Amino acid sequence: MSSILTIKDLSLSVGSDILLDRISFEIQHGEIFALVGESGSGKSLTSLAIMRLLPEVIAVRSGEIYLKDSALFTLPEAQMQKVRGKSIAMIFQEPMSALNPVMTVGSQVAEVLKVHLGLKKEQIKEKVLSLFREVALKDPEERYHWYPHQLSGGQKQRVMIAIALACEPDLLIADEPTTALDVTIQAQVLGLLKKICKQRDLSILFITHDMAVVSEMADRVAVMKKGEIVEQAACKDFFTYPQHAYTQRLLADARTTKAYTKVEKGYEPLIEVEGLKVHFPIKKGFFQRTTGVVKAVDDVTFSIAKGRTLALVGESGSGKSTIGKAILSLLDETEGEVRFENQNLVGLDKKALSSYRRKIQVVFQDPFSALNPRMTIANIIREGMISLDVGPKSRREQDKYIAALLLKVDLEAAHMHRYPHEFSGGQRQRIGIARALAVEPELIICDEPTSALDVTVRTQVLDLLSRLQKESGVSYLFITHDLSIIPMIADEVAVMKEGKIVEQGLVKDVMEDPQHPYTQKLLASAPKLMHKEREDDNTI
Repeated sequence: MSSILTIKDLSLSVGSDILLDRISFEIQHGEIFALVGESGSGKSLTSLAIMRLLPEVIAVRSGEIYLKDSALFTLPEAQMQKVRGKSIAMIFQEPMSALNPVMTVGSQVAEVLKVHLGLKKEQIKEKVLSLFREVALKDPEERYHWYPHQLSGGQKQRVMIAIALACEPDLLIADEPTTALDVTIQAQVLGLLKKICKQRDLSILFITHDMAVVSEMADRVAVMKKGEIVEQAACKDFFTYPQHAYTQRLLADARTTKAYTKVEKGYEPLIEVEGLKVHFPIKKGFFQRTTGVVKAVDDVTFSIAKGRTLALVGESGSGKSTIGKAILSLLDETEGEVRFENQNLVGLDKKALSSYRRKIQVVFQDPFSALNPRMTIANIIREGMISLDVGPKSRREQDKYIAALLLKVDLEAAHMHRYPHEFSGGQRQRIGIARALAVEPELIICDEPTSALDVTVRTQVLDLLSRLQKESGVSYLFITHDLSIIPMIADEVAVMKEGKIVEQGLVKDVMEDPQHPYTQKLLASAPKLMHKEREDDNTI
């Protein structure tokens, strides 16, 4: 096979700091090449170097990148602009931030075709519809006129794939394209990429931290650590005979599961949700008449005991996050009961709710967007303490309190004087947890808190949450689409589909013997890590 992309001894630096250290690899014609490693290892930086989109402060110290026979670093910028999108295309982790919110998705795909191919208007629209059909976007003629916010996460990612494929590139760079998607949508997108790769004879550089996805997708794998490639191998050899100690640790972390826990029967509930409904009206026409309702949450009932964790799982749009918002009393459309310490929170006015704000806190999926970039970590944590009148009153005592809190979440006291952009994703999530803990809550709603983290950092954050629960007795409602982490964090699990809980029980019972067809489908859709096998074990 011939090489589509060749990287030779590439080194990048900022001043005297080495970011990439003489990395080399090749991607062959028609293969899927996975680049894996922890956050900050240099994976995404490598992709930016390929696209020649590096920030000005980053210098190329040595090395070359070849697309077929073209040395990309020697091309004039005008010629490189033709390479981007036409010869090399890219899809990103978060499609919503990559799509223009004020343009219809059809016009965004059309814009790429117009810039790079110069097609006529009628040709462009037909090409866009053809691409939408190829990426299995339902009702392409109707979706053509939709805006990004009208699409689900999986649909937006299909649009991004359509944009990337529009000019029939030689190489597709997929940077964590399924991290934010639930397991069934992830399986669909991964299957779509494999199908397109085969049909178009397309090469893919697949950047990910999910070893199970690598196992299902890749032909070859390269492992990055602190700017270096420490191991390269064919996918089967990689999982069967990992050579480097770092690779062995990554695989061990990916395979790690904890013993199932059991909820004590008759334990007094901290929070009881009963008959919860959140129905959003559908309004149409000039007078915005109500023509129907969207049943986002439809008659949901569950409880969480003190010091215990309920995992809420399901596909995008199933109603998981809406339940979290309803518990936090952020939705006016809520019906039913949310009893916290025997007080129904539904319908309470703001003054009556204020005493419960401290007791129920939330940790978000994307800690960076949840932290004010203009405030120091100390002031971010202090803000909640002051607004809810919790903790010491003097600034000096508050600083001592915050310092102790940061140590509790495995950060340093000196970190309080830094800003969010100075931290890694895992560190920012620890800051988010510290902010939630600062007001001494009794329940924390964790909304996809580990979905954007690599496998090692994910394990560390889950361990931290478990330890904090044992120390403080805090309860968790853990919202996730990642079934693999449920045994590591939860006592019970509730499976949601289209606004309803279709199955609920102890984690061990649901994971090992699912009763509902939808639960069975979710478990079957989750990517499986390749098991280690030795050739001599399979001899006849």
